[in-house]
Amino acid sequence: MEWMDNSFWATVALVLFFAVAACFGIPKTIAKLLDGRIRQIADELEAAKRLREEAAALLVEYEQKRVAAESEAESIIATAREDAVRLTNEAQASLAELVARRTKTVEDKIAQAEAQAIAEVRARSADVAIEAARVVLTDEMNNRGGQVVDRAIADVGSRLN
Repeated sequence: MEWMDNSFWATVALVLFFAVAACFGIPKTIAKLLDGRIRQIADELEAAKRLREEAAALLVEYEQKRVAAESEAESIIATAREDAVRLTNEAQASLAELVARRTKTVEDKIAQAEAQAIAEVRARSADVAIEAARVVLTDEMNNRGGQVVDRAIADVGSRLN
C-alpha cells in the first residue's frame, strides 16, 4: 500500500479537522468575527469620510481667514508707512530742537567754564598775594621781630589797665 503514505494521512487529518470544526460551529464564529471586522472597517471609513468633509470645510474657512488676514496685513503696512513718515518728520523736528538745546547747553557750559577759570585765577592771585605777604612779614619779623613783640606787649598792657 503505497498510496497510504504521509501525504494520505495528512489529507485525512485535514479532512477530519474541517469536519470537527464544522461540528462545533467554528465557521459561523469566524464568519461573525469577520462580519464584525467588516462593520468596524465600514464605520472607520464613514468616520474618515466625515473627517475629510470637516477638513475640507476647515480648509475653506482657513482660506477665507487667510485672505482676510492678508488684507488686514496690507492695511497694517499702509498704516505703518504713514506712521513712519509722520514719525520721521517728528524726529527731524525733535532733532533740530535737540541740537539747538545742546548748542545752548554747550555755550552755557563754556561761559560757566570761563567764569570758573576767571574765579580760579582770582583765587590763585589772592593765594599768591597772601603767600607774598607772608614771606614779606616773615622777613620783617626776622629783621624786627623783637621790636614788634615788645610794642605788642606794651600795647596789651596799656589796654588791660
